[in-house]
Amino acid sequence: MASLLSLPHLTPTSQPALPLRGARGRITCGPRDNRGPLQRGRSLSTEAILAVQSLKRLTASDRSPSSAATAAAASSTLGRLLKADLLAAMAELQRQGHWSLALAALHVARSEPWYRPDPALYATFVSSSDSSSDSAAAVDALVDAFLEEKERRRGFVDGEEDVYKLTRLVRALVAKGRGRAAWRVYEAAVRVGGCEVDEYMYRVMARGMKRLGLETEAAEVEADFREWEARISPAAARDVLDEMRVREKKSSTTAA
Repeated sequence: MASLLSLPHLTPTSQPALPLRGARGRITCGPRDNRGPLQRGRSLSTEAILAVQSLKRLTASDRSPSSAATAAAASSTLGRLLKADLLAAMAELQRQGHWSLALAALHVARSEPWYRPDPALYATFVSSSDSSSDSAAAVDALVDAFLEEKERRRGFVDGEEDVYKLTRLVRALVAKGRGRAAWRVYEAAVRVGGCEVDEYMYRVMARGMKRLGLETEAAEVEADFREWEARISPAAARDVLDEMRVREKKSSTTAA
């Protein structure tokens, strides 16, 4: 009995107050760091992968785009692909260094009903080509084919052309040292077709022609740029007229 009395008395502790049913706590969720949202990467479909592997296997002995075996293999393996898969297979062949096989894939795409001569597509071929003489001749032939296709489809039409894509093609040709080919594209699109381009196109062409030693073409591009600038900006037009008057006065005083 005494042992029971000697035990310490436990006092009831206060229980924590439970929140009322109506007052709910606010839970916020957010990113744990500064990472952006997940995005699906660019990947080849199963059909495109099988087509690329089959084309490489069938043309292992001869990869020249002019050979009948390459053309037949490209037509049989790539002709069944959808537009997105065919373009993806074409880009993958360029990435792997099989430029001639990618060119054969382009020939297959030309026969499709959805095909349109896209300057950006041709710019990728120019950029992925090597610096050999055979590739330079192939690039020139590719530009000729592009211009023929545009001429067959009403040519270059102002307001319907993408200036960025045209500039990308011209810049790729200048970077590869194909000044004559770049001039043919510029002449057909701007001087003959009448496409309204921007200042960047004129500067790319003028600097590229000078760097490649085409002084006459560079002077014509600069003249086109001054005419465009005078038409776009009235202030620039006054500056051009003032410069022309100063040159005329200098020439007249020199002649006198």
